[in-house]
Amino acid sequence: MRIAVVGATGNTGTALLEELHSRPEVSSVLGIARRLPELDATPYAYADWKTADIQFADSVQNLAEHFADVDAVIHLAWLIQPNSKRELLRRVNVEGTRHVLQAAATAGVKHIAVASSVGAYSPVEDDEPRTEDWPTEGIPTSHYSVDKAAQERVCDEFETAHPEITLARIRPGLIFQGRAGAEIQRYFAGRWAPVQILKTLRPPMVPMPAGVRSQAVHARDVASAYAEAVLRGAHGGFNICADDLLDGETIAKVVAHRDKTRASIALPAAPLRSLVKAAHRMHLLPMDEGWLDMATRVPIMDNSRAKAELGWQPTMSAAQALDDLIEGLGEGSGESSIPMRPRTTDATQKYPLPAADHLMEDDDVDVTLLRQYMADHLSGATAGLQRIRAMADDFIDTPVYARLSEVAVAIGDEHDFLAELMKRQGFPRPGLQAPLLWVGERVSRLKPYGRPPFTRSPSAMVLEAELMMGAVTAKKHGWTVLRCFTDALGVPPEVFDELSAAADHQRDALEQVHRYARERAFRTDRETFVPGN
Repeated sequence: MRIAVVGATGNTGTALLEELHSRPEVSSVLGIARRLPELDATPYAYADWKTADIQFADSVQNLAEHFADVDAVIHLAWLIQPNSKRELLRRVNVEGTRHVLQAAATAGVKHIAVASSVGAYSPVEDDEPRTEDWPTEGIPTSHYSVDKAAQERVCDEFETAHPEITLARIRPGLIFQGRAGAEIQRYFAGRWAPVQILKTLRPPMVPMPAGVRSQAVHARDVASAYAEAVLRGAHGGFNICADDLLDGETIAKVVAHRDKTRASIALPAAPLRSLVKAAHRMHLLPMDEGWLDMATRVPIMDNSRAKAELGWQPTMSAAQALDDLIEGLGEGSGESSIPMRPRTTDATQKYPLPAADHLMEDDDVDVTLLRQYMADHLSGATAGLQRIRAMADDFIDTPVYARLSEVAVAIGDEHDFLAELMKRQGFPRPGLQAPLLWVGERVSRLKPYGRPPFTRSPSAMVLEAELMMGAVTAKKHGWTVLRCFTDALGVPPEVFDELSAAADHQRDALEQVHRYARERAFRTDRETFVPGN
């Protein structure tokens, strides 16, 4: 059986690639994602790869072509952030599901599994276990839950129109695994949350919202459920969760590494909700208050149907899965895809560096001048990195987002390499110049481009792409200069050749962004920021 996995680079998708690779019934796997992972890295090397952005209507034809030779489709793609762009989330999550299902039907796929969630269920006020026939109307105060309920309606419509296709709706609880630690931190706690202290220090007491209780499942176990669903041609909803319940005290004991003594401090739910809401509105916390509402109002799921019809069993308890996640949060663990990237990257893994005690000494090289030259480039690289990250954030709802995001990740790796190279050479960090460039880059974003402040002008993408193309060109010249001093720097010349080639690829990607923008920005009959226009 050949299986396509849409959204194969995230938490569940990464575990699913490993699961399908271990199944003798699976002949091959097609991974589909908006942004490709490192294709030679495990487990992404287990799949063939195609790109698609499912939010746009024209993705249906593209997906149908990808699905032409597959027997089953597993749809996992779901956008959690940014919360502030509700139209974007709805378009990706709800309409994107519709597009994937339409494409699968067009291609003649016979078995489909869709990632639903416990969040799709209607709220409850008790801890009575519910089976899969509990209503899926969602929790109105949670955008995630509202969209999951809307996704269920899309599945209802599809089943009515295509009774010949088996459609399984996998409804897991919280999905944990250690190597998703950095991803989960970015989505819920934010990049500045000091979760790294969990690596060496566990708090003796943990504040917990009163009334919180959740069910969880390890990513490996939920991956097994998806595999069983498509291999067996299962139909209908399936609750997927471990058998134990995570209440506030249990969660606190896992975090604190305590067994018998009390570890939680109960916090009143209402004031905490207001605090989370305020922190989210001030952009201090990615998670909004809707996630707290789900944590106290979703039903407890009965997982007996999955055990009986899928032959599924959890291999890890919810507490064990949470403990694995806590370890991953402390380590900042991740994998070789953009969604799963670790909290910090080791520059030595991608680009070889000299020994930590290597100091540049060469009678034929003016070390002071070369140091200043590298410091100037690092200052510019810092400003450029901020600009490309801002571009990716600003244009996340456009068809060029994937290219911008990939360029931002690559530039970030190169920035880390240059900073580490200077550190190992004993070079001082940039002084006043770097913060001045940083401030200048921030101020430059306030240009109205002929439009009112704080609104996007259609020409913004054109000008921003031009600025970044210039920066990337300057960066390539910098690598060319440093290649002349490889012996003194202790870096193989091939490293700078690779960095120069990467700059060419980045400029090509930015040229595609520029082409998209310039064909729209100055016309009255086409809009830059309208999807599919």
